[in-house]
Amino acid sequence: MDTRTSETRLRIERIRDALTASGVHAVLVPSADPHLSEYLPERWQGRQYLSGFTGSVGSLVVTRDHAALFADSRYWAQAEAQLAGSSIRLEKMNSGASTQYIDWIAQHLQPGQVLAVDGQVLGLALAHLLRTSLARSGVTLRTDLDLVQAAWDDRPGLPTAAVYEHLPPQAAVSRADKLARVRAAMATVKATHHLVSTVDDVAWLLNLRGADVECNPVFIAHLLLDASGGQLFIGDGKVPADVAARLAADGIRLAPYDQAAQALAALPDAAKLLIDPRRVTLGLREAAPAGVAIVEQINPSTLLKSRKTSAEAAFIREAMAEDGAAMCEFYAEFEASLARGERWSELDVDTRLSAARARRPGFVGLSFSTIAGWQANGALPHYRATPESFAQIEGSGLLLIDSGGQYLGGTTDITRVWPIGQITAEHRRDYTRVLKGTIALSMQLFPRGTASPMLDSIARAPLWAAGMDYGHGTGHGVGYFLNVHEGPQSISKAVAEPAMAMEPGMVTSIEPGLYRPGRWGVRIENLVLNIVVDTPEGGAFGEMLGFETLTLCPIDMHAIDLTLMRADEIAWLNRYHATVRERLRPKVSGPALAWLLKRTEPLAA
Repeated sequence: MDTRTSETRLRIERIRDALTASGVHAVLVPSADPHLSEYLPERWQGRQYLSGFTGSVGSLVVTRDHAALFADSRYWAQAEAQLAGSSIRLEKMNSGASTQYIDWIAQHLQPGQVLAVDGQVLGLALAHLLRTSLARSGVTLRTDLDLVQAAWDDRPGLPTAAVYEHLPPQAAVSRADKLARVRAAMATVKATHHLVSTVDDVAWLLNLRGADVECNPVFIAHLLLDASGGQLFIGDGKVPADVAARLAADGIRLAPYDQAAQALAALPDAAKLLIDPRRVTLGLREAAPAGVAIVEQINPSTLLKSRKTSAEAAFIREAMAEDGAAMCEFYAEFEASLARGERWSELDVDTRLSAARARRPGFVGLSFSTIAGWQANGALPHYRATPESFAQIEGSGLLLIDSGGQYLGGTTDITRVWPIGQITAEHRRDYTRVLKGTIALSMQLFPRGTASPMLDSIARAPLWAAGMDYGHGTGHGVGYFLNVHEGPQSISKAVAEPAMAMEPGMVTSIEPGLYRPGRWGVRIENLVLNIVVDTPEGGAFGEMLGFETLTLCPIDMHAIDLTLMRADEIAWLNRYHATVRERLRPKVSGPALAWLLKRTEPLAA
């Protein structure tokens, strides 16, 4: 048994000791923090610490006799490898939104037994669901215990990096204007107070950025607004004095991070508190006095920040051009190096592509850890090469590169697949069907207000026609120099909700894929902007939206099976490449320009 696996077993035994000592029979450890973030500061990576599974999404349940890790298909191969020998069983979920672990808990606990979950990291909506479901099985839910703390002696503390302001011109909407818009939304439901806990909402609303979470320019804080001011609950010393003064000028006072619950408890009975049950924890909700009226609905800031202004869209286009220029420089270097017979590994791809981005104006950092997957590793949607485990790029096959950058004027996320050596007809068929899905959705028009999940099948149709599918969503919202994954829209198999309505200004990814475990993977991803489109009917059937493709980087044409392509699909690809050439040509020179010109030549039908 290797050291890692032995350590995992020891940690599971330690949390079982904590179960027994606390008189409970099982613990649920979600991938969550007090802000319900997708990407977590180290302090709240308890599920990863206990299980050894490093995927960004998953839930761990430990009973006195069993341990199970629940993950969706994006992580099955990764989880099986990382859990091997740990005594933790992988339970395969159909989607990341699944809560089938609740049924598992009900099956493995007896009436009268107790499940513990730390209420400080348990979402309010999930708490409602857990309590209702467990009550039917006679299982009691305790939320006042942090059993992870009991099993984690050297648990990291709170992040300490300073925050900074996102300034004009890229911060195109002032903090005062954003606060006014949120307060107007509060007024419509007669809320006197509003708690904002999601870190990207806090950052967007206050035009602040930070470095508390890897690749996401956010910081750990809660914000409690009232009709004229507010309190920002944040770690001591994280806000420079000059920034604090400007916040104060906009009515925002600083308070210690750990006093958010205390401030909620001090609300008067006449208060009416607006909270988002999917974006606030049970622990904070329970801090509010019983006499305070509660309004549960989506954070107004979540809707507002998803709809980029025209000024923000202009900065995003410029960030995409800088990102595309970096890609051209990298790919020109990569192909020339391979032609000289030099060896590259997946780690080299990550290092050199990141360096190319770092040379571009406005670059701040990566928007997520680069995925460079050669052949079989490309079949792992969330693969990441490490010094301990990576592949050399040698022989023939497909190289999948999913990467992105944070720029002062926007966030990028792009996936391209490149054929190396002599690829097969099967490679070409897989690649082409995924490309057809990307093109199909990119060309689609739809009525304003269409629920984003309704668009998911358009990208899947070319794959479905061949009996194929993929396990992840087709598209996620993207922030503005913020989180690379942002709501409320989601082009996926999720159940449609009113907040998922597609509106002008939303930036979303289009990224269908196809994965053959142990062989290769294909994913082709662009970011798109919702725009109003004129139609021959002139709006007689309502306002129509379409997609402006924002991402600027050639799509490989050598791997295309032309017998599967229609004339309109080839025409779309040629128009896209003409735009890429026009936009990037002024930003590159030498080998990068030569590569760009070669890769954007029109494709003959």
